[in-house]
Amino acid sequence: MKKKYFWIVFLIFDWATASTSWVCFNFFRKTYIEEYPFEINQKLVLSTILLSIFWVFIYAAMGQYKSVYKKYRIKEITQTLSQSFLGIILIFFAFLLDDQINSYQDYYNLILALIVLHTTLTFIPRIIITTNIVRKVHNGFIGFNTLIIGSRNKAKETLLEIQNLKKSSGYFFKGYISTNGGPDMMLDTGLKKLGDYEALKNVIQSNGIEEVIIATEPKEHEKINNIINDVADLNVSIKVIADMYNILTGSVKMSSIFGALLMSVNPEILSPWEKITKRIVDVLLSILAILILLPVFILLSFLIKTGSKGPIIFKQKRIGLYGNPFWIFKFRSMITEAEKDGPQLSSQNDPRITAIGKFMRKTRLDETPQFFNVIKGDMAIVGPRPEREYYIEKIVVKAPHYKHVLKVKPGITSWGQIKFGYAENVDEMIARLKFDLLYVENMSLSLDVKILFYTAIIMIKGDGK
Repeated sequence: MKKKYFWIVFLIFDWATASTSWVCFNFFRKTYIEEYPFEINQKLVLSTILLSIFWVFIYAAMGQYKSVYKKYRIKEITQTLSQSFLGIILIFFAFLLDDQINSYQDYYNLILALIVLHTTLTFIPRIIITTNIVRKVHNGFIGFNTLIIGSRNKAKETLLEIQNLKKSSGYFFKGYISTNGGPDMMLDTGLKKLGDYEALKNVIQSNGIEEVIIATEPKEHEKINNIINDVADLNVSIKVIADMYNILTGSVKMSSIFGALLMSVNPEILSPWEKITKRIVDVLLSILAILILLPVFILLSFLIKTGSKGPIIFKQKRIGLYGNPFWIFKFRSMITEAEKDGPQLSSQNDPRITAIGKFMRKTRLDETPQFFNVIKGDMAIVGPRPEREYYIEKIVVKAPHYKHVLKVKPGITSWGQIKFGYAENVDEMIARLKFDLLYVENMSLSLDVKILFYTAIIMIKGDGK
């Protein structure tokens, strides 16, 4: 089975063990607590199906099916215990609290029986599968396509350190890219040069690179920053070799006793359950917003159509998550040939903006068709505003760290948007960028709520720029 589909194996076993443990628990419940004959009836079948779906949802929300090839046994133990505890507490209050019991001791027996049955049956296949995965990784049968980027000497030193480990760390080295040119000093290691640094993006994409290890001298902080900026939008795991300063300041977090000293640069900001919650909330709020705003959509459509020639909906290609392009939808707020001379940003008193367009921009109503983009999955409600490729190329020249905002889905509204509104030039885009970067590095559901609150105030007061 391909790596990207192997999570299905965990899901199947989780579903099977959740179903089995619930049936076994009900046998104990009926026979020893309620003292009735156990029988398989329609109620038991229905509850088993619903509970197994519930458990799979809990596991998915807590990240059980993500990066299954990077699991390790200690993590599997802690995950199984935490997931089981959370699920059993919810099940107890939903299904068991109203049971007819002889004493409160029966409640304790029920909870204990469910914990033992569910946790044990869930844990056994998980630890067997995870142990098998770990063994195959350590033996070099499973791994991740890896590229080393850095200075020749440090890259060679890092490669040899990893290759000389007692157990494989799962890096399948496809080659390296040197950042300081010169003769090829990696030939004796068997690692080939995949190209010049200028071809970095193409090398990563054409070789299916999953992991990037940055191996430069510790003092070359600027070079490290530049490399991180250049690969930030390429959906790869980035690691940097650790020096003594990183170790003493607590920057190095190790999960493997035998692994190399590498720091992860782009850890996930949101936990799996927060990502799922954010997506569910985005879709539900978008559907609700479309239903509520439907009369407004009809009125605006009439005013746009009668106010000036052209389509009601303006469609434009923007750059989204990991640099993937998509079509963004807006109510047209400008005349149809607004960019006949090429891409142009709007200004506050821009003559190209229509009369109704000025009102829509102040109230942000021109952005509301993007709720359909959210439902499609191209955007989130809150996230950095998406830009056109034309302007991204100009921004990156002055601010290479812009690529970090492409690690998350773009949004209808953003921290930068409520601070600056529509940017009138590239410098304003860059000034707005620091707030978008702050959002990316501090993403949380509570921060989304704050941004939505201030966006609502701008819409109500008509203070949009």
